[in-house]
Amino acid sequence: MSDLLKTKLPLKKPGWVDDFKAFVMRGNVVDLAVGVVIGAAFTGIVGSLVKDIITPFIGLATGGVDFSNLFIILKGAPAATLAEAQKAGDVTINYGIFLNAVINFLIVAFAIFWMVRLISKLYKTPAPAPAAPAPSPTETLLGEIRDLLKSK
Repeated sequence: MSDLLKTKLPLKKPGWVDDFKAFVMRGNVVDLAVGVVIGAAFTGIVGSLVKDIITPFIGLATGGVDFSNLFIILKGAPAATLAEAQKAGDVTINYGIFLNAVINFLIVAFAIFWMVRLISKLYKTPAPAPAAPAPSPTETLLGEIRDLLKSK
């Protein structure tokens, strides 16, 4: 082995590394990361709720309309379904998929609202401790006398 490989080069740690480490280890950042992970999982559950449970009821109430199959063809041959239009390479505006996303968002927002509301009721902050009563006139006078005696 050459002598060049045996010598250790002094590596100086950049100053921002400690700042980044302090930033990442702050409680807010960790809480945010946990919230994002839980939110992603929660969104998957709500997405299934919307797609598999709520959308069929909405479709039933609207006469069997499937929102995901609502689209406008801008360029291309008319097609019966969105899948056929996309397979043919048509240019489409998929407003039905957008409606599904809006419904999904509203349900997620509603569910999170109720979850936060429930958690805030479970973890009510304790009432602040009552303030100490003001000293009586006698105590104030005695304190002044004490201060005068100390100063002499």
